[in-house]
Amino acid sequence: MSERGSPALRRRRLGMELRRLRENLNMTGDEVAERLEWSTAKVSRIENAKTLAGPADVEALIRLYKVDEALQDVLVALRRDASRKGWWERYRNSIPDEYITLMGMEAEATLMQNWEPQIVPGLLQTEEYVRSLVQANQHAGQVPPGRLQELIDIRMERQRTLLHVPDPLTHVSVFHESVLRNQYGDARVMRDQLAHLIEVSRLEHVEMRILPQDVPPPVSTGSFVHLKFPDFPDVVYVEALLGGRFVEDAELVYAYELAFGHLVERALDEMASQELIKKTIKYWSE
Repeated sequence: MSERGSPALRRRRLGMELRRLRENLNMTGDEVAERLEWSTAKVSRIENAKTLAGPADVEALIRLYKVDEALQDVLVALRRDASRKGWWERYRNSIPDEYITLMGMEAEATLMQNWEPQIVPGLLQTEEYVRSLVQANQHAGQVPPGRLQELIDIRMERQRTLLHVPDPLTHVSVFHESVLRNQYGDARVMRDQLAHLIEVSRLEHVEMRILPQDVPPPVSTGSFVHLKFPDFPDVVYVEALLGGRFVEDAELVYAYELAFGHLVERALDEMASQELIKKTIKYWSE
């Protein structure tokens, strides 16, 4: 599995494939449980990726569903990859579960669309900006003491494994002009952060646009991340004060896609956005 492979997503894919096989045979979860002498809850947990099926469980389902040899290999490989640990798993005991899930999903996504009305998008932040941001959140009671360096390390590792690898994530962001002047750290931190935006915007797989101050936001929502995958349904992650939540219903996900499209339409193009960033660097140099 490549560095950007996601055990979490492989587990979901395995569950979806097993559910599809069951439904194609017009079998209920109760019927499968009865035939295999399992609980119905176990069938549900496996199909909904709440539990990773063991090797023997996968083999039992393969026999029950009379899966052909080619698909057997796919299911066994999915189960094997799903049992591996992503780098983010070592933080499972110290950060919220939904954030662990997000990192697992973005590790396999091909496209991330990110709207940020208040801060620089996470994958575009410098280490000192992250430090100042986390320290501000500590003062607001959102970050427990002693977690500062750990959260910085996580943010930096996400950037490295998503944007600076041979098969990078395509990152498209729209953020409000006020983000360029919302101060975290001193003026030097802000200058360095804006200069970093110019540098990272030169990457072919990074696109950033700024919504000008004088343009009313076309959507009234907080920050969100829309993830697209090559062979898995889109997922939206919506930020909240303490943690976040996932949106997976197809109609709701489509609504977020439309919202992001409206933001892109109203925002400056890439070149104009870079010019605005350069202009604001001068503001932080005065």
